[in-house]
Amino acid sequence: MSVVGEDRRGRVLPGDRESSVYERLRELIVHGRLAPGSRIIETEIADRLSVSRTPVRSALQRLQQEGYIVSVSSGKQARPMVAPLTQGDAWEVFDIVGGVEGLAGRLAAALGERERAELSSRLEEVNARLQIETENNQMDRGLLFELDTEFHWTYVEVAAGPRLLALHEAIKPQAERYVRLYTSALWGEVSTSVREHAVIIAAIAEGDEVATQRAIQENWRNAALRLSRVIDTVGERGSW
Repeated sequence: MSVVGEDRRGRVLPGDRESSVYERLRELIVHGRLAPGSRIIETEIADRLSVSRTPVRSALQRLQQEGYIVSVSSGKQARPMVAPLTQGDAWEVFDIVGGVEGLAGRLAAALGERERAELSSRLEEVNARLQIETENNQMDRGLLFELDTEFHWTYVEVAAGPRLLALHEAIKPQAERYVRLYTSALWGEVSTSVREHAVIIAAIAEGDEVATQRAIQENWRNAALRLSRVIDTVGERGSW
């Protein structure tokens, strides 16, 4: 994903600096290049992005409000750090994403018959590609991630209004942090997700709002359960 407002050296260009710095910092956190539990120092971030501390400070405040950064008290000062990846947080994040996407799915199931048919066809195509990839002996985990993301984004984009889209944009990358850092273990049961996706598609096609919402939430809860088992085995990241 390209970052708005950067040149080839990764420096933030003039314009909406606060948004650019926010996007860049969030990407670094989501992709693990700012590791869970690592300390955030404004001057270092400003130097890294070739901006003043003002847009950095604003971006950090926004990231803290959204849960990407936490403040840890040390003596009289509170030090900002990249939020750790913990079992409890994973359950909360995945549950919230399931709730947001469940609402979007419910709206999708309430669309007209023709719109539902078109949407279901698109979802079936993505899910079929995902199924084919699960049968590949040299499974491309990056492609699996992209296809799974595309599947969920397809019905969210079609049905969600601006408020729901804003909530989705704020919370979904937090789930992505977990998927990216625990990806090798999470993709062991992709075929299960494919079957769960098929239930979602069928519910949307039938216009069953309640069943669609329930199927999406169950898909995310099952993902949280799989992730919880992985964290039990390999441990949390960035806890103190």
